[in-house]
Amino acid sequence: MKFIAHINIMPLKELLDPQGKAVNNSLHNLGLTSVHNVRIGKHITMELEAADKDQAAAKTSEACKKLLANQVMESFDFTITEA
Repeated sequence: MKFIAHINIMPLKELLDPQGKAVNNSLHNLGLTSVHNVRIGKHITMELEAADKDQAAAKTSEACKKLLANQVMESFDFTITEA
């Protein structure tokens, strides 16, 4: 079966996010002062073949741990849908 993984990778909350801080400050300069705590991350979609949804989730988790996310600095979560 074909599945699509929707992966979100974000910097750990304990770490500074200089890109998010720059965007937050820029939004304030544009008059959007009600915006706070902007964090910038990555969204990845990938199509994969697996016998079932659990196997697709295991493959996606492995891809995140081995390549897509730096677990020292980033966290990840994902959803799996049938293609």
